[in-house]
Amino acid sequence: MTLHRLIADDLRAKAYWNYERADWRALVKTLLTDGTVAMVLYRVMQWATRRRVVPLALLCNKLNAIVNNCIIGRGADFGPRFVLIHATGIVINSEVRGGSDIHLEHQVTIGADGRRAPVLGDGVFVGAGAKIIGGVRVGDHVRVGANAVVVHDAPDYTTVVGVPARVVRRRVPGTAERADGRRSAIAM
Repeated sequence: MTLHRLIADDLRAKAYWNYERADWRALVKTLLTDGTVAMVLYRVMQWATRRRVVPLALLCNKLNAIVNNCIIGRGADFGPRFVLIHATGIVINSEVRGGSDIHLEHQVTIGADGRRAPVLGDGVFVGAGAKIIGGVRVGDHVRVGANAVVVHDAPDYTTVVGVPARVVRRRVPGTAERADGRRSAIAM
């Protein structure tokens, strides 16, 4: 996937998250929201790292730290539609791997324990202040509650909260919860 396509997908995902639409007006507003610059700098850093343009990767990394108070290791790898809802205080180790549709709130730490780093599945949401530490796997469509500390694997389609995080809810694959708490089938 090209750099332009990754950035465009990320921006559309954030626009949809913030405004429930991805038309040009929502995209313009998204460009001015907190976290967007950090997302773009991360993608440019990721692109430069893969092409071994080390000075550009280092520059993007330092700009992200100084301007956005967001530290994402140069080797961290996330799929398309990576959204930083608020970038302030985010720290991600360079060994972390993540799927597509990852959404992170502010003050999130995703860190290694020695040489073992977390792996995040697709469709993961991580709440404000949460910590994911060590060689854990956070499954597909997992929700990590605010201030949770994840030190054990989180199975697919679960919600985990607490210190240490524990499963408090399991969702049925193929359904989505609406704002009113009722479930509806996901259109495929």
